[in-house]
Amino acid sequence: MKKWKIVALCTVLACLSIVASGTLAYFTAQETAHNVITSGGVDIQLHEFSERGNEELVPWQDVDGVMPGAEISKIVTVENTGASDAWVRIKVDKTVILASGDKGNPEVMKLDIKKAFWTEQDGYYYYNDPLAPGETTPPLFTTVTFAPEMGNEYQGSTAHIDVKADAVQVANNGDTVLEALGWPA
Repeated sequence: MKKWKIVALCTVLACLSIVASGTLAYFTAQETAHNVITSGGVDIQLHEFSERGNEELVPWQDVDGVMPGAEISKIVTVENTGASDAWVRIKVDKTVILASGDKGNPEVMKLDIKKAFWTEQDGYYYYNDPLAPGETTPPLFTTVTFAPEMGNEYQGSTAHIDVKADAVQVANNGDTVLEALGWPA
């Protein structure tokens, strides 16, 4: 009988401890903060225009029938369409394909590079100042002049001027465009 009383007493104590633990309360607090940090953005748009007539700018269109000594209007600028200041550079590749299919001398095309605003280095033209959002660079060049001494081998040839622009952030990226890092390969 003594054993039965001990088992009964243990059972009662176990039940009481279960009931007592359910009545304990703890003071707690919880708080959550949701923070949003949005990065800036660098985006550009390359513009190519021609001046027609009364200083009216029109989108660039291919030109036919160019003769030696001709000067063609071609205006190249870059607009910052992003949300942050940007360093800008432009690469210009000139090629001439003769009617025979051979390559001609690309130096028969001269560009009037605006060196007051642009610095040439490593095959690129770097815009000297940071370009703020919504701003457009001064033109890299405005005319293409064909050499007057182009010989008969240039009859029926095609001249190509390929222009590519790149931009990187100004913030935390060098004090000048030539010190900037992160340019696309």
